This record gives sequence, structure tokens and C-alpha cells, in this order.
Amino acid sequence: MKKIHIEFSDERLITPSGLVFVGQILGKSSFVKKINRAPISKDYLQKQIKNGDVLLTYIGMLCQGKPKYEAVREMMDDPDYYKYALGISYAIPSAETLRQRFDMIGDSQRKDIQQANVDMLREMHIEPTALDNGFVPVDIDVTPFDNSKSNKEGVSRTYKGFDGYAPIMAYIGTEGYLVNLELWIGKQHCQKETPDFLRETIELCRQLTEKPLLIRLDSGNDASENIGIFMEESYKYNNVSFIIKRNPRQESKEEWLESVRECCQNIQHPRDGKTVYTGQTFRDVTYSLSDNEEKTVGIRTIYEITERTIDRYGQYFIVPDIELGTYWTNTSLPDETVIDLYHAHGESEQYHSEIKTDMDVERLPSGKFESNKLVLELTMIAYNILRIIGQESLKKKDAPGRKKIHRRRIRTVISNLMQFAGHLTEHAGRLVLSIGRSNRWRFTFKRLYDSFAFIT
Repeated sequence: MKKIHIEFSDERLITPSGLVFVGQILGKSSFVKKINRAPISKDYLQKQIKNGDVLLTYIGMLCQGKPKYEAVREMMDDPDYYKYALGISYAIPSAETLRQRFDMIGDSQRKDIQQANVDMLREMHIEPTALDNGFVPVDIDVTPFDNSKSNKEGVSRTYKGFDGYAPIMAYIGTEGYLVNLELWIGKQHCQKETPDFLRETIELCRQLTEKPLLIRLDSGNDASENIGIFMEESYKYNNVSFIIKRNPRQESKEEWLESVRECCQNIQHPRDGKTVYTGQTFRDVTYSLSDNEEKTVGIRTIYEITERTIDRYGQYFIVPDIELGTYWTNTSLPDETVIDLYHAHGESEQYHSEIKTDMDVERLPSGKFESNKLVLELTMIAYNILRIIGQESLKKKDAPGRKKIHRRRIRTVISNLMQFAGHLTEHAGRLVLSIGRSNRWRFTFKRLYDSFAFIT
């Protein structure tokens, strides 16, 4: 058996070769120019480095799943490559400059980053895919970030029972592109500030698609104000529908069952001792208009009531077990379809997991709340870049794996297309990134690079 010897080489062996995709995608955006207009105080380190370079560097770090400021030190071994790949004009900032500049910028660029995110998706010709029924799903939810055992500003007790933050996320399309988000303190109720977030999200979604939207919310956002926003938007544009899981509050499950037992037309018996009642009714909802007037409308309410008198093992209940699920909607879709569509809303939990786990963003790096807001806003752009790369890689059968999938997980994109080893050489004014023949993703990598280069 031959012994392997380790030695150092002056060759430029690049691990994150996939950063060239990040530069290609962001290079088509005016985002950096807008960010560079913000003035830089003389009190900050490396003030000759523009804000655009700072944010581009950090987006590159996020696309590798490395949100900690100190991770930028890995770029110092070959700074020229990272500058070329990401389109950085001056220099790679230090970890200290990243921290100080994030504290300086804070949440001041939120609107510009939101618009840059939408512009990037449009410039890459991204059309969020609709469901089979023609609606484009928009899934909105709060997902707590665990930042326990820290003294970061804004960290407090979340509804999950740990200390952290409670950001709200909005995803569009069956692919799960991130169209909007906002960082909230941990103890903030999920309905507080949600109305403004909903209006903002609808406007951003309209820039991405002309197809009708189907907005899905869980019971934490069962509020008349939210329903009023959707109803008024629907009256104006006729392209906003919603499904919201109702919060039963003080409603009696037994009274619900008695009220539908005789009139329900869809009664199923999946097994002995289990009866499922599915149907619809209408309930009045009163909401306020912008001119301080109130409006009352009848909203279609879908119900699914399950009564169990025997468990699945054959044991009889002394008191029947009743499970109640009710949903607000303004669609005309069949009752079962509405229920199935709401259950599909649970896929957004996978998107949350990809951000928190695959991109390692859950424990935010700064002690300042405004700086962490900026981190999360840049995460939106980095997440969508990775999603674009993943979806583009599915368009041809040149990637490893035989299983047919409709969405590539962020972890797979990072490990196989971002952390992609290459050999960088420069000759006659040309930079050449050589790919080893042992890498099974090489054909996909080359195709992606060529396809992004020709997008105009």
C-alpha cells in the first residue's frame, strides 16, 4: 500500500468556485450602485471600501452557509479570486469592517434591498410557478430563531418557549422564492405589524407575476384586519385570494358538530368509530376601512370535523373525541381542495429549515438588532440566488441522481455547486477555472455558468 505524502503548493486551488454564479447574477442588478450612494463616516475602518463591496462580500459568505463575520478571513488567502468572482471593485473587507459597517447601515436600506431582490428575480426571468389550479401560492409565516444564552438586542421569549427572534417570512411560487421578510423581537405577537407586512408583500408579488395570488396564513394571523386587506385588494384587482386557518377561540367543538350533523352533505366513515364531516358555511366578518368606516361581509368558512368514538386500536371512548378544523377563504374551490391547499402550506416549514439549518442563519451574528435586520435582509438575496441555481440545475438531466425532483434543497446546492473545487490559472489576460474530471457535477456547473452569462 502506497503512502500518501502531504505538501504545500503555490497553485490556486479554489474551493468555493460556485461564487462565480453569485457574481453573474448580482452583476446584472443595480443594487450595488444604489447601496454605494450611502455616505460613510470617517469614524469607520477602511472607509475607502464602498458599502456595495461590503454587502457583496457578505452575500458571498451567506451563499456558502457562513454568516459569521469572522468567516471573511477565509477569503484573505486568495482575495483576487473573490473580487473577480463577486464583482468587488476595491477590496475584501476585514471582519471588523463588516461588523462596523453593518452597525452603520442597519435597517436603513430595507426598501432598496427589497426592490433589489425583486429586480434580481425579474432580471433572471424567474416566473414563480403556479399550482395546478392557476393560483400562485404565497406562504406567510413566523418562524422563531433560537438565540438562547445570548445578550443580543431584541432577544426575548418566543412562543416556542426559547429565547430568540421571531422573523416573519413570505415565499412565492411552488419553488419557494423568498419575496419578503422582516426581523421581529422574540416576544412580539405574530399579528402585530402583520397588516403592513401583508400590504408590502402583495405589492412585491405583483411585480413578479400577473397571475392570481393565493395567500395562506395559519391561525395566529386569524384577524379581521387581515381578511379586510385581502378582500379590498380582491375588489380592486380581482387577483388576491386567501386561505386562513381560523382560530376557534371560545367556540365549542360540540356545538359545531351538532350544527353540521344534520345538514352536512359530505360525511365519510374511514373506519369504524371515525366520522368526518366536511362542508361550508358563511360567517360575518367586520373590518375597518381606511376612512374609519366599518364594513361587514359574509366570508366562506370551510369546516372539517372529525368525530372518533373508537380509537384505531379498537378501544371505545367514554366521551367522543372531536377534532375541529375551520378555514376562511374567498375562493370558489371545492371544500376538500381548500383543506388540501392549506395543508400544503406546511411545506414552508422546509423553506424555514433551509434558511436556519442549511445556510446556518438561525443564530444571528450581531449583538445589535438593526444590524441583524440587515443580515436577514441580505439572507433573502443569498437564499434566492441559491434557489435560482438549484432550479436552473434541474432543467437538464446532466446532474447526478436519478430521482425526479421539482426543487433542489439549498444544502445540496451549497455542497455540490457552491463548494465546488477548481484550479484557477491566468494566461494571456484570461482567467481559467479548470474543473477536475472526477467531479460528477462538472457538466451541470459549466452549463449553469454559460446560461447565466447569456441572460440579458
